[in-house]
Order: sequence, then C-alpha cells, then structure tokens
Amino acid sequence: MEPNFVTAAALEPVLRELQGREPLFHHPELGTTRRDFEAMTAEDFWEVGASGRRYSRDYVLSVLADRQAGSGPIDVWSTTDFHCRQLAENVYLLTYTLFQGERTTRRSTVWERTADGWRAVFHQGTVVED
Repeated sequence: MEPNFVTAAALEPVLRELQGREPLFHHPELGTTRRDFEAMTAEDFWEVGASGRRYSRDYVLSVLADRQAGSGPIDVWSTTDFHCRQLAENVYLLTYTLFQGERTTRRSTVWERTADGWRAVFHQGTVVED
C-alpha cells in the first residue's frame, strides 16, 4: 500500500512555485543558456539519473549545452503527483511523477531558496517498473 503523501497547507505557495520549475531544465521561459542553467543550480549540484548513474553539475551543463545546440524533436512530457516537504530553513524536497512516452519515472529535486531565487541542489529520477 502506497503512503498518502500530502503537502502541508502552509507549503502550498512553495509547491506551486517549484512545480512551475519542473521538469528541471525543461522550461524555456526560465532560460535556455548555460548561464541560465548555472543560475538555477547550486555550485555543488549533482544528480542521479534514472539509469542509476551519478552526474556532476559540469557534466549536466555540458549535456544541456549540446541539447540546445541541436534542433531535434521537442519532447512532450507530462507530470503529476507533486508533493513538497520542507527539509530545513529555505530548503525543500519536491517529488513528482514524470511520464515520457512509455517511460514513467519518479522524480525528486532538493531546492534551495536564495536571495537570487531558486536553485536546485540535487535531482534524482527513478524508473517505475510494473
């Protein structure tokens, strides 16, 4: 039986803000340049991909730069089941489900609210298997 994840009512405004930033790096209105992506991630950002591999911030930024240089098809993704939990002062965990065609993943991002805005500290994707 899956637990009932509920975002505390006091965190609803934070949930809405962060929901507008996910999937991470896939909101052109938030920026598309390396400088934009640097601004939205902490200097020590890292992620664990759905494959289980760990990726450094530099690697992620390089992959994003390569994607921006290409003109491939635009991915159509959908998200659901957003939940937010405060971990510390100005630090929040956002979780959600991402549907990418036939692939479903559970996603989590640790976000930090700074004087300059939101920055992702950590991100992880885990494939959901039947």
